[in-house]
Amino acid sequence: MSGSFKDSDSAWRDWPLDREIVLSRVIDAPRSLVYAAWTDPDQIQEWFGPEGMAIETKEIDLKPGGVWRFDMVVAGGPRYSNRMVFLRMEAPALIEVEHGSDQDNDPGRFRMLVTFEEQSNGKTVLTLRQMHPSKERRDAGIGFGAVEYGGQTLEKLARHVAKLRGQ
Repeated sequence: MSGSFKDSDSAWRDWPLDREIVLSRVIDAPRSLVYAAWTDPDQIQEWFGPEGMAIETKEIDLKPGGVWRFDMVVAGGPRYSNRMVFLRMEAPALIEVEHGSDQDNDPGRFRMLVTFEEQSNGKTVLTLRQMHPSKERRDAGIGFGAVEYGGQTLEKLARHVAKLRGQ
């Protein structure tokens, strides 16, 4: 998908809803702290991924144009190779990446936009939007567990940030 959109904002505005997965979570922390958990290489490796999976990083460069190559590993079980290419980062408001397996020309690669909105009570609303290349690819992601695993990942993020705050 790299380079397939001339204007990222327009791509998000015009993307068909039947290709999208949206997850949202309120996190009890200021958005600068939540954003840092996504953009600090040490922190993201601590919490990213569903319950029961460890992260083994091969390469990590969290900046626009940078790449994070990693495996999600189930103890005694399968490995899932991943590659995120960081397209846009606007601290502390948003991160845009391409995410898929760690292979070139992955047909299931999708665009992901993570936004961070601070509420008046100091909590952060994190919204994660995935744009899939087709309705069928989106449906396959849902069938694989994208919503459930995404919810687990955001729960791990919330616990990580709470630990940083001493809660």
